[in-house]
Amino acid sequence: MTQVWHLVTGEFPPAPGGVSDYTWLVASRLAAEGDVVHVWCPDAAGPAGDPPGVHVHRTAGNWTGPDLRRIDNEIDAMPAPRHLLVQWVPHAYGRRSMNIGFCRWIRGRARAGDVVDLMVHEPFLGFREGAFRLDVIAGVHRGMAVLLLGVARRVWVAIPAWAEQLRPWAIGGAPQFCWLPVPSNLAVSDQPGLLARVRATVRTGRDLVIGYLSTYDVHARQVLQELAPRLARDIPRSGLLLLGRGSDMVAADLLAQHPELKDRVRGVGALEADALSAHLQACDLMMQPYVDGASTRRTTLMALLAHGAPVVTTVGRLSEPFWNSTAAVSVVPAGDVDGMVRAVVALAADAGRRQRQSVAARELYSARFDVAHVIKALREDRCEPSLRAGQPAEVK
Repeated sequence: MTQVWHLVTGEFPPAPGGVSDYTWLVASRLAAEGDVVHVWCPDAAGPAGDPPGVHVHRTAGNWTGPDLRRIDNEIDAMPAPRHLLVQWVPHAYGRRSMNIGFCRWIRGRARAGDVVDLMVHEPFLGFREGAFRLDVIAGVHRGMAVLLLGVARRVWVAIPAWAEQLRPWAIGGAPQFCWLPVPSNLAVSDQPGLLARVRATVRTGRDLVIGYLSTYDVHARQVLQELAPRLARDIPRSGLLLLGRGSDMVAADLLAQHPELKDRVRGVGALEADALSAHLQACDLMMQPYVDGASTRRTTLMALLAHGAPVVTTVGRLSEPFWNSTAAVSVVPAGDVDGMVRAVVALAADAGRRQRQSVAARELYSARFDVAHVIKALREDRCEPSLRAGQPAEVK
């Protein structure tokens, strides 16, 4: 049965970002199923490259009053009933992440008869995580959540923890909360020639390559300053390959602090998708320390599972319980630098274990996290038991 979707998003290619990539992937796959898909988003510089069959309306501007009235006129000209799937992360909708007018607009669309569902990538800022100004913003975010939850029919959450944080703010509404993990946005490249060239480049003079895929926030940079020298010392003839946008600059900063790591650390900067995939495949193992722990909202981790990469990662306050028991990854507590070093050294020394972990990673990703599961859940419009928020332990 053909369905009609209106995806509302603050980011869409060519704009960079995880929400941008996610929305592009979901829109393209819904269209591939034969559905009619409209995307409402701001314009962005660069080649558009819109997904086949997707109607992209780059008319949102800065999500101001005139912008929203313009979108109203365009949506109202389309057949009802209309189904809005809002990609929610507060900072994506302008006004320094405090666009209350946008939330009121969504309420107006719902009261006019549109069905409103949310896909929550991040709900709001936490309190006491910085300056007083951030606490004020965190309070506004919760007010925005009240406005949205009061009219939402369903709230899809990238991790179960978001549902627990949002439920107290569903004042005046009773949405159903459903867990919908975020899939990898990086396809596995199958170009043998490219992979051979990349391997020849990154493995020169190295017996083992340790990779790290990140966006390199402050925490990632700090952890690298501790990890890199110790791994170079404890795993002779190994190399550290930094992947992701900005990795070249991070590598330069790291070498400035630790000149003894010359020829042991390399950052390749931003890469096209096929090249990034080839670099992942050229690594023997990956280390992924997350300050709040591994979770199913981490597209970097999902990409590694899809590639069958042996991974050492962390479990923390936002981690689902199954990460502690799955054979697909090796885990240590978040913030345990000593434990991370020991775990990476142990995995580096055991090729058989790396192979077993690689197989388990691919199996886990295929069984639970592939985008096909996302599309099935959306199109069938129901929560399967394994996707209900608060039940991640069912994932094996």
